[in-house]
Amino acid sequence: METSSLSDLEKYLKSVGVWYRFIRKPETIHTRDAARVSDLDLHRVTKNLVALTEKGENVLLVVPGDRRVDLRRAAALLGVKNVKLVPFEEAEKISGYPPGATPSIGHKETLRTVLDQELLQFETFFCGGGTREKLVELRVDEVLRISEAIVGEISK
Repeated sequence: METSSLSDLEKYLKSVGVWYRFIRKPETIHTRDAARVSDLDLHRVTKNLVALTEKGENVLLVVPGDRRVDLRRAAALLGVKNVKLVPFEEAEKISGYPPGATPSIGHKETLRTVLDQELLQFETFFCGGGTREKLVELRVDEVLRISEAIVGEISK
C-alpha cells in the first residue's frame, strides 16, 4: 500500500508549476471557522463560491472570507444579467470539491473566475485545500495567471 500518494489538487498544482503550501487543520466547512482554527486573518482566507449565470454557465466567485459576495456586481463583470449561487451539492459536482474544501484553481470543470480586487493587496491568500482538513496558500499573481480571472469589486 502506498503511503505518500498526492491528492488530485496537489497533482494539479505541481502540473501547472505554481508555488503552494498546505496547512493542516481540524475539519471545518465555513471560512470563518477555518481561519479561526488555523490562526489566520479571515480577510486572507477566501470564499470560493460556485455560481450559475442565467445563460447556464458555471462560474467561480472568489472573495475575502470576511466579506459577502455581491452577485449584481459579479454579473456585471461577467457581462450577464443574473448570477446565483448554486446549492452545496451542486457546487461539489461542478468543482469536484466539497464546500469548505474548494480551492481557487484546479476544479473538475473549467470555471470562468471572478476574483475580488480586495485580494490584490496580498502576495498570497489561503483557500480550500481539497479537503475540509486542509487549506492551501497560493500566490495571488499565479492564481490570476492560471485562472485568467476577471478582477473587480464583487464584495461588500
